[in-house]
Amino acid sequence: MLDRWITEFLGHVELERGLARNTVQAYHRDLNLWRRYLAAQEVDPATVDDDDFTRYLESLRAGTPPFDHPFAASSVARMLVSVKALYKFVAREGYLDRDPSARVGSPKKPRSIPKAIPVEDVERLLEAPGDDLLGRRDRAILETLYGGGLRISELVALDVDDVDLDGGTVLVRAGKGSKSRRVPLGRAARAAIGDYLVRTRPELVARGRARRAAAGLFVNARGSRLTRQGCWKILKGYARGAGLEERVSPHTLRHSFATHMLDAGADIRVVQELLGHASLATTQVYTLVSDRRLREVYFASHPRAKAPAGD
Repeated sequence: MLDRWITEFLGHVELERGLARNTVQAYHRDLNLWRRYLAAQEVDPATVDDDDFTRYLESLRAGTPPFDHPFAASSVARMLVSVKALYKFVAREGYLDRDPSARVGSPKKPRSIPKAIPVEDVERLLEAPGDDLLGRRDRAILETLYGGGLRISELVALDVDDVDLDGGTVLVRAGKGSKSRRVPLGRAARAAIGDYLVRTRPELVARGRARRAAAGLFVNARGSRLTRQGCWKILKGYARGAGLEERVSPHTLRHSFATHMLDAGADIRVVQELLGHASLATTQVYTLVSDRRLREVYFASHPRAKAPAGD
């Protein structure tokens, strides 16, 4: 019975709803876990109740049989969504007279806190590129990512005409929701971009044959516009050389930009505008990082907050 329900449900979401193949496969994997759980507990899929769903979630979180490892909270939330979608479909098709999962609330996903790295680590990363042809380009890339808080996708979409070195700004056109914003660039970023434009970019473009890419600000060694993957590879290489490979992801410099701004007293609405967030709530997650840093400094520094010696 459950096998038939799952097969029909997967056919429905793929053929009638037109969901992507990867999404259908994810549904399949999640529902196989539910199948395993019911079989192990000898529970009839047609008579499940709220307690069965609760015990299933607890088993997923704890990694108890039939599971051999605990699942992350985000995965557990997704797995429950899959099971609820199945039973909603089953009830709608008339296989059950009601949806037994209707009253089961989805577990709240833990709010992820952006991972920033300390200022001294950022400085070590920014100092890693050399003064050779590609090193000057790479320094400009890293300084722009951190100096403007840009996403990698925004950085590689920049054109030469988007940069105003005299005014110290860059026009970001590729933000989420297609909203443009003008972002100020500090002294270090302006100097790095200016050096790259004069001493490196002309030579790289001259090597290339793709004239359509000539407008791109950052280009690869063949003169074509740099891709997101190419930019990420550059960043990862310097992170490895600086001993930061395990702590640097595509968004690390953007997260660090926001966290360091707030740590220094910047108004959160200013940081929101700089990051291009449509909602202030998206930016507020960075205040959690700053608050945590404040607590660390407080307990390490305040004479009445320190733990007694020997504790």
